[in-house]
Order: sequence, then structure tokens, then C-alpha cells
Amino acid sequence: MDVALQWLAGQMDQFLGLSLKAEQITFWQSAARAVVIYIALIAIVRFGKKRFLGRATAFDIILTIIIGSIASRGITGNAPLGDTLAACVMLIAVHWLFSLISRSSPLFSDLIKGSSTPIIKDGRVSRKAMWDEHMSDDDLREDLRSEGVGDPEVVAEARLERDGKLSVVKK
Repeated sequence: MDVALQWLAGQMDQFLGLSLKAEQITFWQSAARAVVIYIALIAIVRFGKKRFLGRATAFDIILTIIIGSIASRGITGNAPLGDTLAACVMLIAVHWLFSLISRSSPLFSDLIKGSSTPIIKDGRVSRKAMWDEHMSDDDLREDLRSEGVGDPEVVAEARLERDGKLSVVKK
């Protein structure tokens, strides 16, 4: 059994170039690493929350960028493949934990995910809220049109949500 494991480890090393320096990795080894990383990331992300890549907040986008950066280093050989996968698993685990905590702690949720901002209340546009959110009149009109609203006066409430989308409740 020990001989079989050593043989398998040797084959994996040769196939993926695990013991090579980045500049020694061949095109085919990089391609094989990319496939391994891709399959592993599918499995890893499946353990994250379903909304992770749906309506992404800054909290989710940051995770996506970091995982992409780490994964690319594993593909190119600038970081060991196993360490790359371990770091990705750890980041998804921390993201999952933070999501779990934020579910029951509004303060923690607001801290890491942000909060929505009321932009329109009873047909009245809050210029201060628009200023604070760096939202122009053109941005507001575009967002209202995308919700089928032509005039802010017909809006009971409109909020700029944590994901940057304007949600609208008509009167």
C-alpha cells in the first residue's frame, strides 16, 4: 500500500509539477493546475452560502477578489497548490462564519455588509442621502425607470440596498 501511495504521489507531482519552481512549470502542468483549482473552487464555494455570488455586497466581492488572486498563484506555481487550496477553504469558512454571526447580530451585519439607505420616502427625495451615497439625479431616474417608475412622487419608499441596487415600493 505504501508503494502504491508513493507511486501516486510521484504521478501527481509529475502531472501538476508540485515540486517545481514557478518558472519550471510547463504549459500542460499549468493547464492541469487550472483544472484542479477550478474543480476544487466549485466544491469550496458550494460550501459557502448560496447568496455568495448572487446579490453580492462588498463583503462578498472582496472574498471573490481574494480567492481569485490566491487561486491564480496556485495555477502559476507562485504558491504551493495545497497551500492555495487550504487558503481558499479557510476564506470560505471565515466568510460562512461571518455570515452566520451577521444573521443574528444586526450590528455585526451592518459593520461588515453595510446597511440600506432611504432615498425616497412618501414621494420626497432625500438630497442629503443622495449626496452621501454619491448618487446623481440621473442615477436615481435610471434606477427608478428600471423599476417601472417615472416619477418619484408615486414612490412610498425607495432604498439604496447594500448591494447597490435601488429597491422601490410604490404607493
